[in-house]
Amino acid sequence: MTTNTDSKKKDETRKGRTKRYVPNLAEFYFKPAFDWSKAEAENLYSETKSPSPNFELDTISFEDCVVGMKRLPDASIDMVIADPPFGIAFNGKSSVYNRDERLVVEGYEETSESYQEFTSRWLSKLPRIMKPESSAYVFSGWTNLDAVLQGARDAGLVTLNHLIWHYPFGVYTKRRFVTSHYHIVLLVKNSQKYFFNKIENYPEDVWSVKRQYRTGLTKNATTLPLEVVSRCIDFSSKPGDIVLDPFMGNGTTAVAAKMNFRHFLGFEINEKLRPLLEKELAKAKLGGSYIPYSDRLPTAEELAKTYPKAYREYVRREKKQKRAAKRD
Repeated sequence: MTTNTDSKKKDETRKGRTKRYVPNLAEFYFKPAFDWSKAEAENLYSETKSPSPNFELDTISFEDCVVGMKRLPDASIDMVIADPPFGIAFNGKSSVYNRDERLVVEGYEETSESYQEFTSRWLSKLPRIMKPESSAYVFSGWTNLDAVLQGARDAGLVTLNHLIWHYPFGVYTKRRFVTSHYHIVLLVKNSQKYFFNKIENYPEDVWSVKRQYRTGLTKNATTLPLEVVSRCIDFSSKPGDIVLDPFMGNGTTAVAAKMNFRHFLGFEINEKLRPLLEKELAKAKLGGSYIPYSDRLPTAEELAKTYPKAYREYVRREKKQKRAAKRD
């Protein structure tokens, strides 16, 4: 139902708008909030120093993350990406996952305490080591989501977004829906000061990315897709920033950081993963995936195929602006 008040607001909006609204026209004018050339990004990367003599940049310590994080200085980490153990007696070798268990590295461990206690314990260490503008992306299955949200509140972290990673795969079920998504909780230390680089005009909170398969290759029990981790890095960090992964696993965070001119620090309790991690990092080329954000955006001609009406208006306005510039 439309009220007189609603009509008045619409009239005021029309009067206040200098140009008529054209759906999707903003796509043609969008620019990233922050951007760096490849040379600028590499320079920022080279200038970063380790925050502590206890840690060399771009290294993984094989120890419990709670113990390791105690040795990090206050406000030393720019960003956190965490994919903690599932807490569901999972070892990655079940036949339902259709994988050769001989390729799964031994040593994956689940927590022996309640998942809530485990989650609260490691999340409580983040606020001290995070910079005021830092954020943390925490991956979680739906069964442990409550523990993550409660642990974040207990730690004093603010939930900024609740992202969904949708993947076209799920274990077959008979009497319930197939689970084909993962939760990514975006937490910030300071809700008024966090860094967020809007690199897309309309960044949605549902990411559709295929799972990453390592057919014929050794692996940890689980592996995050490089694309998903890279998106987290792109939106919430700058070149040269230090990204911490408390549960390094296969090293996806470390690889994504290195290939995008970010530094990394990480912890992993499974010493048997050391050869795999060293191999993955050796293959990753420094800055190999880095592309300035403005160069990733579609061109006006590409957008025209999706938004023809907005494109016509864009062309009209551009011509008008050029004529005005000539007169000046």
